[in-house]
Formats: sequence, C-alpha cells, structure tokens
Amino acid sequence: MISNEKTGKIKAVVLDIDGVLTDGRMGYSAGDEIKFFHVRDGHGIKLAMRAGLKVGALSGRSAAANRKRAAELGFDFLYEGKKDKQAAFRELLKEHDLTAEECLYIGDDIVDAIPMRMAGIGVTVADAPEYMDEFCDMRTALPGGHGAVREVLDWLLRRQNKWEELMERYRI
Repeated sequence: MISNEKTGKIKAVVLDIDGVLTDGRMGYSAGDEIKFFHVRDGHGIKLAMRAGLKVGALSGRSAAANRKRAAELGFDFLYEGKKDKQAAFRELLKEHDLTAEECLYIGDDIVDAIPMRMAGIGVTVADAPEYMDEFCDMRTALPGGHGAVREVLDWLLRRQNKWEELMERYRI
C-alpha cells in the first residue's frame, strides 16, 4: 500500500517511452520509425499537467516520434538517448529543482530499475517482466501502450484529491 504521505509529495511524473507510452514495438519503413501512442494516456497527461504536475519522459532511445509526441502534449521535459538512466534522472532532478521523493517514475524494464527505486513512487506496467516487482511500489493492470499511464495518472490525481475539480469541465 502506498501511503497518502508519499502520493501527496509527488510533483512530477517521469515516463519511460518504449514499453510504457508505447507497447514497446517499433516499426520501420524507408527511413521512418513508427510508434503508436495511446490517446487516453495523452489525455491523462494533459489532466495531470492541468492539475499542476510536471510531466515528461526519460528514454534510452532517441526518435523523431518521441519528440513529436512530447511537443504535441507539451511535456515539461524530454531526455532522450540516455543509456545511463540513473545519471539522467539525477540530471532531471537538478535541472527541474525536484527531489527524487517528489517524482513518480513509470518504467518497464531493468534499465528503469534504479530511477524507479530512487523515485518517491516507482511503477511498472502490467506486461513488464515479473522481476520488475522488486524495484517498484505498484504494477498497473493495463500493459504499456494500452492505457497504463492513464491508469496511474487517474489513480494519482484521485489520491491527491485533484480529480473532482478536474472533472468539473466534463459534467453537464
């Protein structure tokens, strides 16, 4: 069980991209990389940002599709091509005046283990390898690229008592 004290401290959500915002598959055509992002994850990100949370990504890979999606959603930060995610996470904390305890980190593979463990709340997606449970506080019910990010953000916004106010604009 994740305490209200822990959820109350969260000011930023750090997302892996491949396997979290996407289902981890990559398609290649004559020069372009194709990725699929879930629209509900995108709306969840916009809701979290509207609630005052910083949201962005920390990815081991660089791709035009990542940059396009980050720009479209207005990410607060995007760190790409970061093979050493621990060092990149520390860089992110410093550059955005955050502590690790103020971050919720969502990852799906062993490269995410250290920042996931460092973060105030570490989350892995449903289809991550079983051994990832050792590094996280929570596993989603939905797999990466299929609404897992939205699942976590809805949960967090409810736990931070921000959900009802966000939903006002959608009520008749």
